[in-house]
Amino acid sequence: MAFRTLDDLSVKGKRVLVRADLNVPVADGKVTDATRIERQAPTIKELAEAGARVIVLSHFDRPKGKVVPSMSLKALVEPLSDALGRKIAFADDCVGEKAKAAIAALKDGDVLLLENTRFHKGEEGNDSAMATELAALGDIFVNDAFSAAHRAHASTEGVARLLPNAAGRSMQAELTHLQKALGNPQRPLLAVVGGAKVSTKIALLENLVKRVEVLVIGGAMANTFLAAEGLAVGKSLFEPDHLETARKILHAANESGAVILLPTDVVVAKEFKAGAAHRTVSARDIADDEMVLDVGPASIAEFENRLIGTRTLVWNGPFGAFETAPFDKGTVAAAKAVAKATRAGNLLSVAGGGDTVAALAHAGVEQDFTYVSTAGGAFLEWLEGKELPGVEALTPK
Repeated sequence: MAFRTLDDLSVKGKRVLVRADLNVPVADGKVTDATRIERQAPTIKELAEAGARVIVLSHFDRPKGKVVPSMSLKALVEPLSDALGRKIAFADDCVGEKAKAAIAALKDGDVLLLENTRFHKGEEGNDSAMATELAALGDIFVNDAFSAAHRAHASTEGVARLLPNAAGRSMQAELTHLQKALGNPQRPLLAVVGGAKVSTKIALLENLVKRVEVLVIGGAMANTFLAAEGLAVGKSLFEPDHLETARKILHAANESGAVILLPTDVVVAKEFKAGAAHRTVSARDIADDEMVLDVGPASIAEFENRLIGTRTLVWNGPFGAFETAPFDKGTVAAAKAVAKATRAGNLLSVAGGGDTVAALAHAGVEQDFTYVSTAGGAFLEWLEGKELPGVEALTPK
């Protein structure tokens, strides 16, 4: 985990390639959520203030190796400039003569954004020729895009092997907190895994059940586990093809000594819509015409009780259908309990995944967790115990 960082670099007058992740949501040409830009800005700003000639690389959307004007990074020049507090330049390509000319015009402290790396097929194919072209544009490579580190692309993995490299501040923060959460955690370690389907999180469950003291399973995937234990789940979303998968996870927990917490009471309704008539019942008393849409208060009370002695928590996925009231109560209550324990200094809490970030924002506690990752797939693959090519390519300190 000890990679070189900006602290180990001498950058004045150097051309520094920074792999950022500027793949942000855009509607009608305007950025609708600048979170990723704001997280990447400190690295770019620090390098520029140190006198580097900063050259920013990023992908955007999925043009699949073709130039798609609606997927140009040009729309991000203004929001990135705003985040940096300085004007930046733009080049209409990320390699070739246009990129070279724009870089040649840079002075110390200038920032240049290059066009979408995915406009070239060599990017996603991790083509050595493209990686070599990119490397020729810089003297040093800084990877600050943890969210793209699970892809072995030319601008994440290929170029890192051709230039002196380091982790940017955002990458450094991700690696530091993930190491504290899973690599060498203070124990007991509790993991929350929620969401709709067991099938999308098999590797995650298989990895965590061997590494945690307590594994809390929420969301619709908990219904599959309840069904695997012989309980009737009515009209609830569950995966009959994965009952045996759930049983294997339960068996693995028994073998490793981990405790698996499933809902003991649930909130059910006959239809899924905002404000639907609902009731709280034991997980053993779900009627045939009812569906589980949230965990009940007894389940949350047990979760809060488990938090008392927990020192480290990892969270991926909601407890229920939090986007639709009143089925957000379980997720909100659990999030607030974690936030309270974190604020009190009793808990290191790390969360990530799109639904998780949205759920914590809905609960108003995303600032109260120790760290909230916006990395999506890379965060999930890390939790699954997989090696991330963009991280593995960095030079150890």
